[in-house]
Amino acid sequence: MKYLNYNMKKTYYLLLIVLVGCSKNPEDLKQHLSGYWEINEVTLSNGTKKVYNINETIDYITINKDSVGFRKKLKPNFNGTYQTSKDVEHFIFKVENDSLNLYYKTPFANWKETILHASKDKLQIMNQNKDLYLYKRYTPITVD
Repeated sequence: MKYLNYNMKKTYYLLLIVLVGCSKNPEDLKQHLSGYWEINEVTLSNGTKKVYNINETIDYITINKDSVGFRKKLKPNFNGTYQTSKDVEHFIFKVENDSLNLYYKTPFANWKETILHASKDKLQIMNQNKDLYLYKRYTPITVD
């Protein structure tokens, strides 16, 4: 019986170390957020999924050290340039409850998004309606 308790304790501590060691620091997500992102798919809170095979626009996201940033829609051209409107969605970002949250405020609406994952080439965002957005890093296509 002592042997079983020792092994159970050992397993418990090992599992605890693995769980704590694998938890992500939301501050680490910020380093990957800035850049050009192309929507890959959206899964709505009701389970409906939409896959985007072709995108006419991409999102440009930038953040700075003052806890502010913006998102802008761009339309890529084949020569490597972008068309854009003057519309910009500004946000502030906050680390809250082990999450990185973006708070947007425009003249038309206020909303919150949570960054679930951000890496060199993937971005996962959940909005306040629990809709899940999956992005991939945009790679420009140029035609010579």
